[in-house]
Amino acid sequence: MSPDASDADDGGVLDEEAFDREFPVSSHVIHGYKRAYRLAGSGPVLLMIHGIGDSSATWRTVMPQLTRDYTVLAPDLLGHGASAKPRGDYSVAGYANAMRDLLTVLDIDKVTVVGHSLGGGVAAQFAYEYPDRFERLVLVSTGGVSRTVSPLLRLAAAPGVDLMMPVLSAAPMRAGGRAVGEVLRFFGQGLGIDLEEILRVFGSLPDAESRQAIVRTLRASIDWHGQVITMLDRAYLVQDVPTLLIWGAKDAIIPVHHGYDAHGAMPGSRLEVFEDAAHFPHHTDPDRFLRVLRDFLTTTDPVEYTPEKWREILRAGRPEPEAAAV
Repeated sequence: MSPDASDADDGGVLDEEAFDREFPVSSHVIHGYKRAYRLAGSGPVLLMIHGIGDSSATWRTVMPQLTRDYTVLAPDLLGHGASAKPRGDYSVAGYANAMRDLLTVLDIDKVTVVGHSLGGGVAAQFAYEYPDRFERLVLVSTGGVSRTVSPLLRLAAAPGVDLMMPVLSAAPMRAGGRAVGEVLRFFGQGLGIDLEEILRVFGSLPDAESRQAIVRTLRASIDWHGQVITMLDRAYLVQDVPTLLIWGAKDAIIPVHHGYDAHGAMPGSRLEVFEDAAHFPHHTDPDRFLRVLRDFLTTTDPVEYTPEKWREILRAGRPEPEAAAV
């Protein structure tokens, strides 16, 4: 084991170069397009899906520890990371289908799905489309809950934003972002916690093809009115599914009230709010993230899917909201 991996086992976090060495990217061509992923560890499978503009490298803070007890499959979504960036389907449903195809190619039947931000929306869509393929659901600062989103996300979906993305990677902009972030943190603003991370994600896109892919992904989910879809109308379908919600209390991208809304709509779900975290709780407090996730995985049993049970839930439909007490 390399010194870097030992550091990770002791609670340290691998930098991106060390993470790439320890967990290299593999790929398969599916439907004619390269689909990149990282696969490591042994045991029950965790399918870990990153957020918009990010890549499988987002899990470098927790993947080394998880692979001691689990098989971790961390894909780069189409249009992201080392995967192909065609003019194609960047919808949440399209991504869910792609996860099904990748699991099939890798001969993996069932997974616990962990999704961050956009990846949470993909995870929930995957659970809805393929209830026979998943065992548990973990949503981290997830998109797709409420139609309301922050002005920052609406701006990111605006026309011409891809032309501004190269500016975000410039050294002065990164330095300025760190300075602004410090000021915002001083005044208790959640955006200050994530600002440098956001600049990293959207400023590291290497070329126009990558930037166009991200813009297409944004516009498939968000417009000036907010998020195009919401999972709340189908949240009742996970009533028998072990579900964990993790949110940062200071999230300025997808505010924590989305987490409370999802928790209320998902019977039996657990909600963990990280008081000092914003949109990336797995980066801000990876140790707590690991404790919460491990506890959830070891204290819940995988859901057992049957067509009869799924049919029964669908026929019963979404429960009516309880009347307010008088």
